[in-house]
Amino acid sequence: MNRRSIRVAAALVAVLLSILLFTAVSAGSAACANRTNNTFDKLLECVTLEGVRQHQAALQAIADAHGGDRVSGSAGYDASVDYVVDTMTAAGYNVTVQPFTFFAWRPLGPSTLAQVAPLPATYAEGPDYRLMTQTDAGDVTAAVTPVDLNFGNPAASTSGCEAADFAGFPVGHIALIQRGACTFQLKAENAAAAGATGVIIFNQGNSPDRVGTIVGTLSNAYSGGIPVLFATYTLGQEWASTPGLILHMVANVFRGESTTYNVLAETRSGRDDTVIMVGAHLDSVPLGPGINDNGSGSAALLEIARQMAKVKPWNKVRFAWWGAEESGLVGSTFYVNNLSSAELDRITLYLNFDMIGSPNFARFIYDGDGSGFGLAGPPGSAQIEALFERYYAARGLPSEPTQISFRSDYAAFFDAGIPFGGLFTGAEGIKSPEQAALYGGTAGIAYDPCYHLACDTFANNSDTALEQNSDAVAFAVLQYAMNVETITGQRGKGNFKPEKWGEEYVR
Repeated sequence: MNRRSIRVAAALVAVLLSILLFTAVSAGSAACANRTNNTFDKLLECVTLEGVRQHQAALQAIADAHGGDRVSGSAGYDASVDYVVDTMTAAGYNVTVQPFTFFAWRPLGPSTLAQVAPLPATYAEGPDYRLMTQTDAGDVTAAVTPVDLNFGNPAASTSGCEAADFAGFPVGHIALIQRGACTFQLKAENAAAAGATGVIIFNQGNSPDRVGTIVGTLSNAYSGGIPVLFATYTLGQEWASTPGLILHMVANVFRGESTTYNVLAETRSGRDDTVIMVGAHLDSVPLGPGINDNGSGSAALLEIARQMAKVKPWNKVRFAWWGAEESGLVGSTFYVNNLSSAELDRITLYLNFDMIGSPNFARFIYDGDGSGFGLAGPPGSAQIEALFERYYAARGLPSEPTQISFRSDYAAFFDAGIPFGGLFTGAEGIKSPEQAALYGGTAGIAYDPCYHLACDTFANNSDTALEQNSDAVAFAVLQYAMNVETITGQRGKGNFKPEKWGEEYVR
């Protein structure tokens, strides 16, 4: 279905969305609608929690009108694209919709995992196992063969990462593989190449947040051609020690080529040779509306761009809403890979905001200097991390680094050598007692208990985290729109010099 057809199909929600957009436009004070927000004080006053939440409400309404999700390749996603395009066009930006093809994926109904021998047993989808996103469909009953498992302490696993792990693997069996060390895609494709008819990857068991089930992805590039499920560490241990084990697994899914879109919105002024890119993924997973993941980042960028519409930036600012992130960072990777060398050289830095309102939040900053986890970003990334650290410190807010894990849309920019940074409030990871003491919330549960689930709705939110982080994002975008001296050494707007960052700018 083309975008024109989708717009017609979305007509039933158009009136609601226009009301929501009007409300968002009116959310700030009357002064915000009439002035140029070209200082930190003015911009942060006008980027309000209410304004950001109105955009999230619009995304929730879109999901409600389209079967409960906004997954790329669906009518719900296309309506989300239309909402962003309409909002940014009304704000006066140069807007581009970039189409690309990918493998659309969604469950068609319940799937199955059951033990056939030595004794019958049935497992529950959700607590015991989950579909791996981008798995191929399949119905397999076969014996199970473990692959290079490690139940030691710690459970340091490279299970399935090398072809040699499958030496002597019986063709036609289901491969039982442990999480760890390499991508799910590589593990599953190695198993398929060895003749496996299905794969079960179970959690690693080396920390409290790597025990239960997750909604992992094989990526859009998965080419194994066989079904793949993810199971708990406990079941993996049990199955590995069960002689004569035969399992029945069914992945009841659709996977097929489809077209989806990135949305890019650029300021009409600013230096063309110094482009500041700011991005968030717009799509949800098939299981829910994705209002924290990543309606939070998407909504914050919409409101910040709207409130900066009258600003004349020193450097060009390009906002991006990425498609098919949940299919393996497809949209952002497509965008970067299709830029010329000259176009890449004009991008001075990239800021990424994926999940900034988690209900049991921590204040994470990407570890640009590598001091927290050993891997630094491209040169300039350390300075971006320092900007966010200084912002939080000036407000008396604790923060900490988060690992560069390549699980979000900064990955392609990192690979292209572009400095990057950004914020994150946590996903399926477990909050520690020390973090609960710093940030509040509850130790021993996930930062976002609704991560990749149907309950990631408008109610799945911390107002505190979303408001604080929306301000932090606005601060960084305006700073770099006016001055990138810490990144490039080049002259920028004088009243945005780094030495002037102080409490008066972030109060």
